Amino acid sequence: QGRLVESGGGFVRAGESLALSCAASGLTFSAYPMGWFRQVPGKEREFVAGISGSGDGTHYENSVEGRFTISRDNAKKTVYLQMNSLKTEDTAVYYCAAKGDGPYAAVNAYDYWGQGTQVTVFS
Repeated sequence: QGRLVESGGGFVRAGESLALSCAASGLTFSAYPMGWFRQVPGKEREFVAGISGSGDGTHYENSVEGRFTISRDNAKKTVYLQMNSLKTEDTAVYYCAAKGDGPYAAVNAYDYWGQGTQVTVFS
């Protein structure tokens, strides 16, 4: 059974950077495109970024493009999200997920989810 564990969340000031990691186990990691989502209380889970299984294709939500970078290391079975120039509106619980069939932005396209890590950006 696949398992994903996020780490790296925390409290940062607006304008600063934070790096998230997501370690996978129990699945053929390189076969899965991966995604990062975020969610705030009372709102739906929102797509942030996605990356192909090989790592040569990436996708971003408009509000994070140019500030966030998704990457992966298949040897380490880990996907990363580098977040720069953080804004208060980036505050959310961030989740990584392993994608099955379907569009990157579709929550129901993902087969496995991590437990989430809190990112809080203060001004």
